[in-house]
Amino acid sequence: MRIGELAAATGTTPRALRHYEQAGLIASERAANGYRVYAAAAAVRVRNIRHLLDAGLTLDDVRVFLPCLDGDVTAGPVAAKGIRVARDRLAVLDARIAAQTQVRDRLAAALRAADAGTP
Repeated sequence: MRIGELAAATGTTPRALRHYEQAGLIASERAANGYRVYAAAAAVRVRNIRHLLDAGLTLDDVRVFLPCLDGDVTAGPVAAKGIRVARDRLAVLDARIAAQTQVRDRLAAALRAADAGTP
């Protein structure tokens, strides 16, 4: 299938597919006219990539899951390395949330102080 067909079948964009391919997560062949052509099985892999990205992982994180991207990534057992990557990503997200919460609290305090000084 061509890139537009794969994008439509997976709910993503051709740009994202090219990005996944550049990252080494999916592969295509070139047709005689130079268009990218993907195997039908690539749709499963792209859906799994999207699932992992939606869960908060990065493309670099997703590479750890390459051996299981062609099946049901949600049903199989997760390797220890996958669990470690997910825990590390969760720690990063928790740290970002904590930092943003601190910024929010400072802004809220500044607004309360400004409101207190307003007649």
